[in-house]
Amino acid sequence: MRRVLLIATGGTIASLPEENGLAPAMTGEELAARVPQLAEVCDFDVVQPMNIDSTNMHPDGWLRIARCITDSYDCYDGFVVLHGTDTMAYTAAALSYLVQGSRKPIVLTGSQQPMANPFTDAKLNLYQAVLYACDETSRDVCLVFDGHVIAGTRARKQRTMSFNAFASVNYPDLAVIRNDRIVRPGGMAAPGPTEMCSYETLDERVVVMKLTPSLSPTTFDLLRDSCDALILETFGIGGIPESLRESVLGWADSGRTVVMTTQVPEEGLDLGVYEVGRPYVQHPGVLRGRDMTTEALVAKTMWALGQSHDLEQVRELFDRPVNFDCLS
Repeated sequence: MRRVLLIATGGTIASLPEENGLAPAMTGEELAARVPQLAEVCDFDVVQPMNIDSTNMHPDGWLRIARCITDSYDCYDGFVVLHGTDTMAYTAAALSYLVQGSRKPIVLTGSQQPMANPFTDAKLNLYQAVLYACDETSRDVCLVFDGHVIAGTRARKQRTMSFNAFASVNYPDLAVIRNDRIVRPGGMAAPGPTEMCSYETLDERVVVMKLTPSLSPTTFDLLRDSCDALILETFGIGGIPESLRESVLGWADSGRTVVMTTQVPEEGLDLGVYEVGRPYVQHPGVLRGRDMTTEALVAKTMWALGQSHDLEQVRELFDRPVNFDCLS
């Protein structure tokens, strides 16, 4: 029987009613006990590095989860991270960059209703996450939720209350789970790597800015001392107002990193289409997010800058495909 490590971090799945609202209270062992069918699927152990609302998850938490995985990597066949839904997509992306090329599955899941709720989705999500983690074909970081398996760099929370909370952005689901059956589309499985590679450093000084028609150029000046990288959510396929051009290029010329993406959820960025985007296409220090999610861009930029601040090295790391994160 395969061995799985459950890494409990809190979130809605572990929450109970408190005086001021739902708050994480159940332990990982208590959650697993609510799904006795897990014992029929695998042998498992439980660790609890934290028990928090995922709103309070920070990059140091990503590193702690990654260490739980790498420290025990040789002892288990798969890993399941129980996590709150609000920032699960960020953590899934971060783990994709911190633990790259894993031949063993690293699966994140959670729920929209607490485990103790009589109408919860938590039991099925946990069971199916473990089922996927025990499958010999599974690998790398992914998210299992409401019967869908999503690459760790492609997940986004799309709904606040419905059980089908997550969508795979600009990339098809890796698989769907129907009861006890994992159905994988043809050609979706990537070849297994020869060696897992892990990282232990991130640069947290990354901020996301969403363009609005009223955004002032002085906003960029306010961020210079506190940020090493700016992820700019542009209009449409890559439109940046002319009034901001000097500020954006000045940021890049100062040695800081600018990552261009779009605030439109699907189909991605192409700065070369319109005149308002072309000045940024070949400019040093400007990286293009293509069809990646903002969540993945935040994690990848933190990871790349955590390894180097040399412009060319950062660009090479940023442009390196990881776990299906970029296709265009």
